[in-house]
Amino acid sequence: MNNNKDEKTANDSEPVDNLLFDLDEQTIASLTEKFAAGTYTIEQVTKLYLDRILAIDKDGPTLNSVIEINPEALEIAKKLDAELVAGKKRGPLHGIPVLIKDNIDTADKMHTTAGSLAMMGNIASKDAFLVQKLRAAGAVILGKTNLSEWANFRSTQSSSGWSSRGRQTKNPYILDHSPCGSSAGSGVAVSANLCAVAVGTETDGSIVCPASVNGIVGIKPTVGLVSRSGIIPISATQDTAGPMARTVTDAAILLGGMIGIDENDAVTLESKGKQKIDYTKFLDKNGLVGKRIGIERKLQGTNPVINAVFTDSVNLLKSLGAIVVEIDYLDRISELGDAEYTVLQYEFKDGLNRYLATANANVKSLKEVIDFNLLNRSKAMPYFNQEILDSSQLKGPLNEQEYKKALTKSFDGSKAILDSVIEGNSLDAICGITMGPACSIDVIYGDKWGYSLTMPAAASGYPHITIPGGVVYDLPIGFSFFGLPYTEGNLIRMGYAFEQATMKRVKPNFKKAFLS
Repeated sequence: MNNNKDEKTANDSEPVDNLLFDLDEQTIASLTEKFAAGTYTIEQVTKLYLDRILAIDKDGPTLNSVIEINPEALEIAKKLDAELVAGKKRGPLHGIPVLIKDNIDTADKMHTTAGSLAMMGNIASKDAFLVQKLRAAGAVILGKTNLSEWANFRSTQSSSGWSSRGRQTKNPYILDHSPCGSSAGSGVAVSANLCAVAVGTETDGSIVCPASVNGIVGIKPTVGLVSRSGIIPISATQDTAGPMARTVTDAAILLGGMIGIDENDAVTLESKGKQKIDYTKFLDKNGLVGKRIGIERKLQGTNPVINAVFTDSVNLLKSLGAIVVEIDYLDRISELGDAEYTVLQYEFKDGLNRYLATANANVKSLKEVIDFNLLNRSKAMPYFNQEILDSSQLKGPLNEQEYKKALTKSFDGSKAILDSVIEGNSLDAICGITMGPACSIDVIYGDKWGYSLTMPAAASGYPHITIPGGVVYDLPIGFSFFGLPYTEGNLIRMGYAFEQATMKRVKPNFKKAFLS
């Protein structure tokens, strides 16, 4: 940014539409072409993204999406440049700048904290398995992204995108609106062109919600397709990492670079023979022809603007050759919400205690995290409390009947409902509006979200992709496709056809406030 007095800034009431960037909306393919042509080196591209982060994430609009910059990023880029000069290209991710959510271990000079001050000092001894895969594929790890603290599993009155370490992440479309969580930083950073692509994690909605409200593509894979080793956990049943990108193509490429069978995550053994080496082979503009799509027969909410986007999207599916089938399933899934929450509380305590026992953090258990926050309340809990941490701490071991019954009801129950609906109607996917538009940021009273389509795929561990579906009130909303386990390829096929027919991705312009 220059010091021209006529240049608008994010402190003005008007949108900031002139924060020009040489790499705006660049894709993995276009960056790769620039490397090959000598237009840019990997080091130059990495430096441009790092400068962009400093210009509009830490200054300018102050998005707060990046919690830490990798001090080794430029050195990594130089080495990857040298490999290209020597004729070695590792694959489609060679030299591509990637941001990683700050609940994923990186064995470098960066912390892994889940956004919590209690975790400061936790520098991992080993990369998470998916980070190992990305490094081997030639990705440049630019830094870590901010998130809703403890992946939004701290308080029932939390503000999405707020953490005691990183503070409040802001939606780049309207800065006083929520980025959604917990992968808030990853969603905002991709949307604001602070990286080429990013990695998020999801337990229930934490990839697809921030992707939806930040106008990008997000894929929540089948649980077991991507290893969770080295990720600060919530739920062994529902946790997964996944790609966040501006296009379906880039999301498909990043997904291919993340997957793999990991002996330290037994669930990945279930993906053997089901995962694909290259998900880009599913990119098909005619991918909706003949596909049977399930649509909940009851409109979700009464907002006429959102419902108009929904109706237009359904009509588009039909025009692209899809067969739309009305179904009734959401009420039955919603009834499992209390059981899901019980499962998450039990598994969070168990999983976090296991992670902390071998981590390099100063706290070694959930109880010590709770105590740290109480001793440091003014910094760790200035707005909302930690009642979810407290209630999780009260849960017992995973052999308790309460946990077993809740797991059967939530996990097995949601799978049974989706299986019966999808198989009974011979569906290729279920679709709908992913989320309503972003709510206002409110760190005191917490989020005020309306309609959400995150739970069905999350509670069952099934795959889910969200595509930019439209803009309402100057805020994006996504359109979702989800289906049976390990059908990522088919969902990418349909999502790509929808994307190419709509091209609803709109760059953010950092409007200061909704009513300004």
